[in-house]
Amino acid sequence: MRPMKQYHRGSSGRAGQTRREFLRRAAAAAALGACAGADSLSAAARAAEAPPAGKGLVGCNIYVWTQYASREKKKLDVAEILSALRGCGYDYLESFMDAANPDSIVRYAAQCREHGMTPVSLYTGARLHDEQAGQTVQRLLKAAPACKEGGFQAISCNPDPIGREKSDAELKNQAAALKDLGQGLKEFGLRLGVHHHLPEMKSNAREFHYTFRNTPADLVGFCYDVHWVWKGGVQPADALREYGDRVVTWHIRQSEKGVWSEALGEGDLDYAKVAEYAAQHRLPRRFTVELAIEGGTQVTRSAVENHRISREYIRKVFGA
Repeated sequence: MRPMKQYHRGSSGRAGQTRREFLRRAAAAAALGACAGADSLSAAARAAEAPPAGKGLVGCNIYVWTQYASREKKKLDVAEILSALRGCGYDYLESFMDAANPDSIVRYAAQCREHGMTPVSLYTGARLHDEQAGQTVQRLLKAAPACKEGGFQAISCNPDPIGREKSDAELKNQAAALKDLGQGLKEFGLRLGVHHHLPEMKSNAREFHYTFRNTPADLVGFCYDVHWVWKGGVQPADALREYGDRVVTWHIRQSEKGVWSEALGEGDLDYAKVAEYAAQHRLPRRFTVELAIEGGTQVTRSAVENHRISREYIRKVFGA
């Protein structure tokens, strides 16, 4: 491991982490901790840096499953989720990266394989804007060997928001940290894809654009959450034209009149045009369905049925 880099110091702040904390506690502890009995892989597995060939891989993010479990007052059962997704034709389940417990990453990969699923990507937040950035990068990179051993291909990272817009100095610090993180992951055959929520899209997507315009594309890729970027004011086609060459993975969600849909289908976003661009430019084909429920979402079906419908939509629109 390389020595810790000293980053530019910037002012810090605390962020409201409701969704992240819920995901970390419910998904990381349950999803990664629940597989403690699985056997570890004995040898390093392949972690592809190049885009998947052929139709690609279609997965699902674990977040909405935590929402359904909460609604139904049930304990999150990862083995049950993996079996259900496999039955619906999915290739992988994207869970939270528990960097503090690298062994759990290997065990989770083994659990995925036991259910006929492929380890593809993991999701994490990261404090990268201030004096803690170097420690954060080193902490994540200490988990990289486990990710490689497990066979994972990509890490989706959403830099932590801080409750306000980050200063120019903080954004500069964050960009430098992302570059180092991307370089470190690349040494293990892993790709870094930066993910965004609404805080990064304020002031004409200032942080969103800064990140990509001030980092090298070969080290800092794009976890393209099409709906969040669209909701933040950047049209899907514009993001593809400017940053399509950085796409590592996709997060796919739909809404109707601005409200999240319970399953993928026709709605506010024209995914046919997105799919056409992705095919024409031979962009990586790691498609992660990320359903979610908000206040106005009409839930009329089970989580399994909504994922079955969404899987068919990805097949129809993206050909995957």
